[in-house]
Amino acid sequence: MGVPSVFLRTFGCNFKCAGFGMPRGEDSHEATDIAATHKMIKAFEKYEDLPLVSTGCDSYASWHPDFKELSPMLTTDAIADRIMEILPQDHWKDEHLVITGGEPLLGWQRAYPELLDHPKMSKLKEITFETNGTQKLTQEFKHYLTVWKGLPRQQREITFSVSAKLPCSGEKWDEAILPEIVCEYEEVGTAYLKFVIATEQDFADAECAIAAYRTAGFKGHVYLMPVGGVESVYALNNKNVAILAMKHGLRYSDRLQVPLFKNEWGT
Repeated sequence: MGVPSVFLRTFGCNFKCAGFGMPRGEDSHEATDIAATHKMIKAFEKYEDLPLVSTGCDSYASWHPDFKELSPMLTTDAIADRIMEILPQDHWKDEHLVITGGEPLLGWQRAYPELLDHPKMSKLKEITFETNGTQKLTQEFKHYLTVWKGLPRQQREITFSVSAKLPCSGEKWDEAILPEIVCEYEEVGTAYLKFVIATEQDFADAECAIAAYRTAGFKGHVYLMPVGGVESVYALNNKNVAILAMKHGLRYSDRLQVPLFKNEWGT
């Protein structure tokens, strides 16, 4: 938080997270309704035109199949060029590369070495994968990251920002809480857990999940983050979540893209 970062968002996810912001046991239909409208009349020309949602996954455009056509398909050279355009000084300095999604550790693992080996990425020192913590690293990619991190005279860091999905997301516990996979991430880099919550029940679920991760050997920090992809929802519980984090000795993670940029696409 607070570090200039370039976000590379990949398409596709194994979860929908339709329960966020909804009464427990109910799913949001906002993304589905938007998709139905788009399917009928092609209402949107690019993903930046898609409306924000107040419930469910706030990055629905990155996984919903009806919006795949709006997601730009770029070559590795084009991605590297676009990153250089975004960097404020046209070269890597202290910025991080955050690879997110969707779920960035799906089949995309085989594509990252070509990007990270690109000449324009040679000065990059820090990568964060924003993952839901359910995808194993392939042996090939695990080996690649180990070598990338340990190249001579390079002070490189790899972080796994694990947004593990609690029942409030609408996902099933035994499919979402997989401590052994997250512990494997710690063999490659630093990992931390981030739980999106809104209620005391959500926090009770987080406590159970934390216990499971610790039992499996997880050593990283734990953050609580308020639910809310739009300001009206986010403002309802961010203070309460911060107080919960302080009360229980956990870290608090803000959602800076909401108060700063109203969570518009591209932020």
